[in-house]
Amino acid sequence: MDMPKIGLGTFRLEGQQVVDSVLTGLELGYRHIDTAQIYGNEAEVGLALRRSGLPREQVFVTTKIWTENLGRERLADSLRRSLELLGVEQVDMTLIHWPSPGDALPVAEYMEALAEARQQGLTRRIGVSNFTIAHLRQALAALGPGEIASQQVEAHPFLQNRKLLDFCREQEVPVTAYMPLAYGKVMAEPLLQRIAARHQASPAQVALAWLLRRGLSVIPSSTRRANLAANLEAEALSLSEADMDAIAGLERGERLANPELSPRWD
Repeated sequence: MDMPKIGLGTFRLEGQQVVDSVLTGLELGYRHIDTAQIYGNEAEVGLALRRSGLPREQVFVTTKIWTENLGRERLADSLRRSLELLGVEQVDMTLIHWPSPGDALPVAEYMEALAEARQQGLTRRIGVSNFTIAHLRQALAALGPGEIASQQVEAHPFLQNRKLLDFCREQEVPVTAYMPLAYGKVMAEPLLQRIAARHQASPAQVALAWLLRRGLSVIPSSTRRANLAANLEAEALSLSEADMDAIAGLERGERLANPELSPRWD
């Protein structure tokens, strides 16, 4: 199946919270669940998938390889462990979560190892996350065009990553926005509140609709049923060009995910 445009993120969700969020999301109609090795919740995501009763082929599952497992000798084995935790034979997409910190390992080494894991049937698609333009160039050189199924990066009205996203479009690398609601900060933005009021929507729905209209996929997360349902409805919201331009004016370079292992951002 193709990756749905709106998925359910599980970052910072733990234990029963993950199970409940994913189960509710699947019940409401989400068909893409995003997790990662470092989240420590792959087992709970897998439990929710099984409890949902949905056929495996109806849910698109993404996980991400942590930096400690980027070495050629560790990557595939770590992905097999993820599959065990998730209780699936194959994930739909596997991403490199972050480039090797300090570029200790060459991009080509772990991209080729990820491609080999795909050849072994561990994952259907492969991609990257938090890659700069320089890292993307190296990944594309290692794999060739059309091989990177997604680049997952932080993107929301306050951090629009225009230079990076323009490069991704040029190279035909699909982009998925994580933290699309800026940890809920979009809810307090007056401009988004005004646009939302005109559309009888929420500021969160407006922010998601804006990203979707720009051609991105989104993976918001929530533990509240009402918010999960509302986020899923953002795809039906039609923003005007004036709305789009006004929201573009909110750019302020406000990066929320910037750990010590981050590369030098574009």
